[in-house]
Amino acid sequence: MDWNKLADVLVPDENVKPLDYYETLYPERDLPKGAQVTRLAPSPTGFIHLGNLFVAIANERIAHQSGGLMYLRIEDTDLKRKVDGAVDAVKNALKYFDIRFDEGAEIEGAENKYGPYYQRERAEIYHAYAKDLIRRGLAYPCFCTEEELSALREKQTAEKKITGYYGEYAACRNLTEEQIYENLKAGKPYVIRLRSQGNAENKLPFHDEIKGDITVTENDQDVVILKSDGIPTYHFAHAIDDHFMRTTLVIRGEEWLASLPIHIELFDVLGFRRPKYGHNCSLQKMDGETRRKLSKRKDPELGLEFYRQEGYNARAVKVYMLTLLNSNFEEWYMKNPDGKLEDFKFSINKMGKSGALFDLNKLSDISKNELAKLSAEEMFDVLQDWANEFGTDAQKTYFADKDYMLKVLTLCMGIGGKKRRKDFTTSKQAMEFIAYFFDNTFAPEYAYRFDNATVKKILQEFKATYAYEDDMPTWFDKVKAVAAANGFATDMKAYKADPTAYPGNVSDVAEMLRIAMTGLANTPDLWTIMQILGNERTLARLDKAIENL
Repeated sequence: MDWNKLADVLVPDENVKPLDYYETLYPERDLPKGAQVTRLAPSPTGFIHLGNLFVAIANERIAHQSGGLMYLRIEDTDLKRKVDGAVDAVKNALKYFDIRFDEGAEIEGAENKYGPYYQRERAEIYHAYAKDLIRRGLAYPCFCTEEELSALREKQTAEKKITGYYGEYAACRNLTEEQIYENLKAGKPYVIRLRSQGNAENKLPFHDEIKGDITVTENDQDVVILKSDGIPTYHFAHAIDDHFMRTTLVIRGEEWLASLPIHIELFDVLGFRRPKYGHNCSLQKMDGETRRKLSKRKDPELGLEFYRQEGYNARAVKVYMLTLLNSNFEEWYMKNPDGKLEDFKFSINKMGKSGALFDLNKLSDISKNELAKLSAEEMFDVLQDWANEFGTDAQKTYFADKDYMLKVLTLCMGIGGKKRRKDFTTSKQAMEFIAYFFDNTFAPEYAYRFDNATVKKILQEFKATYAYEDDMPTWFDKVKAVAAANGFATDMKAYKADPTAYPGNVSDVAEMLRIAMTGLANTPDLWTIMQILGNERTLARLDKAIENL
């Protein structure tokens, strides 16, 4: 068979250059000894998830700690899955979590010498190597239809055989030259398959950078390397791209372990030095009493957009991811709660070998701690940024009077007090928490624990004595006076000694006032709330509460 002629017929790309050209075009990187080149290579599907972030943090830390770099590659070989705006979604999501790329797709200011970073723009390189494999008899055309392949899978399943295109089931593997040209003349569509040299009975030792020494089965599948439109499959493209972008380390999800034999063989037949591989554990959650993988269908928290929409603190998410990625990070974080995350010495040897349990409640606790560290000015900016992108029109008006908003945040965060409050979990929750300070979102339900007549009388009597100018002690004396006048205990010791002697105590009276002012039974300091609301608004709310009784 004239393999050279066949290669030109099957892959009619006149732009391809000799293989040495590409080696010269993309030389070895000039980096310090031990520097790692890592990458993130998502598909442009519009859905970037927690697993992407999990891998991105590990790749970014390892690359930059070693004096290396990380790049962004977009694996867009499957047009059916491509979504408009997906690349921007990837960039925006990762930017939010401070993942820094040194080069790659849409990375402004980078030299980008190893691009293009979109696989569809690299077709010439893939064609050059597909031609080379055909010339060497290591690839061939396959004319099988989808119907024939489906029937093959059904036959293999019925025979309880491994499904796939291999050995005796590889119908086009041994077509003669005459048969190939007859099919071409008939206009039959074809793909290019690898002629696997492997044997499924053979086992290969392999060192996984995360899981350690493992054993994999040799690949015997004649996988597709070029689809019928001349675009490569992921397997073929990623091997060529990782070589020419000079990737040294690939950290990826453990779901890719099943494809590892294919990738090993592809690197070998292409004559490329393989990068090191590390397969990280999957992210799991508790579902009742069982653990399962996070699911795109079941778990909204899998998508990174969830964290932006909810307004989770970006550092908090990163902190939590690091606790799952490195077993010694939590101890470091406890000793360095305000430290730069870049100062933590990330280690691939500390990455978990089995599933990591993701707990949204634990992340929320970390987010509370991180938000509690911010100043009122910083929180103002955080909430305004969130509101501008995700807030309601009413919430966007909260920022019109900055001084007022800063007073609200200072109180609600406990700034200036003995201990910071940790009432804020996310930006969305914080905006809902402070809604009662603003008339356009103040919607009280007035859920009092006492009868309406008692509450109405207390509110009326308090209003008659209220003065905005009163300091806190004077204000509280008036609250106690109203309480005493209505039979409520003002001496807590006496109340505890005989609670049945009173309808309630002074804290119950304060709760009535609190509900009238805020609609809530629990809030920060009530006197300060009234000071922030101001005299006119305070009196108006008392009137409104009385009218509703």
